Amino acid sequence: MKKESTLFVRTDYKIGEDEVTDQVAMDSAQYLKQLSEERYLTAGVFGDMSTEIIDGAMVIFEAENLTEAAAISEADPVIKSGLYRYELKQWHVLVAADE
Repeated sequence: MKKESTLFVRTDYKIGEDEVTDQVAMDSAQYLKQLSEERYLTAGVFGDMSTEIIDGAMVIFEAENLTEAAAISEADPVIKSGLYRYELKQWHVLVAADE
């Protein structure tokens, strides 16, 4: 990640009680993995992994602008499933660890 990079933070919120299917979860993980090969991206879920109760997620990634970031978000299978909504914010990195 370049220090001048514009990052976007996508926070996912569960809409109802229905669970994401294993297939949608795997498709989403593959989608995010593929994106991470092209640009900076880090992602994780909120919840209790010991019980597998997941109630949200956060994805931080590089994009050219808000339009591209929204398109990336909308294409994620977990968002396309309709079981999660998301908020998207532009994030300007002020401090980053040196590698």
